[in-house]
Amino acid sequence: MLEQLMGLIQDHSQDAIVNNPAIPNEKNNDAMQTILGAITGGLQQQAQGGGLASVMGLLGGQANTSGGNLMSNPIVANITQQAVTGLMQKFGLENSAAAGIVSQVLPGVISSVISKTNDPNDNSLNMSDFTNAFSDGKFDMNDVSNIAGKLLGGNAGGIGGMLGGLFK
Repeated sequence: MLEQLMGLIQDHSQDAIVNNPAIPNEKNNDAMQTILGAITGGLQQQAQGGGLASVMGLLGGQANTSGGNLMSNPIVANITQQAVTGLMQKFGLENSAAAGIVSQVLPGVISSVISKTNDPNDNSLNMSDFTNAFSDGKFDMNDVSNIAGKLLGGNAGGIGGMLGGLFK
């Protein structure tokens, strides 16, 4: 599931991250990983706070949004704030610059997740992936660190190892 989420982030990050001079090219994966961490962290917080049904409603495309605007959903707003804060802290970006990056990436990623979880012909992501991840109220952070290491080519050292340490 995390590999699929990272793939969606990569798909939606070309202009916002890869072509953004505020994010050095060697830090592109770190910026994308920051957004992945915000998504998984936001979903985890909601699920652990007794809001698993809200998460499933969001991913099922039945979330309550004001005027149909996905970004006004409280779960997405929380994810947005986490991503903006993470980008500001890691890259020294101003709030408006970080918010601009997130507003270019996150709606497409969340919309793609919703589309995939609701498409019976697309098995890349499905609702049971998320249900299983949150069924015990915990997101397996060992999976996050293992996948981060694989995606970023990390081992005991390097970015993957560093990210693995963050999630343990």
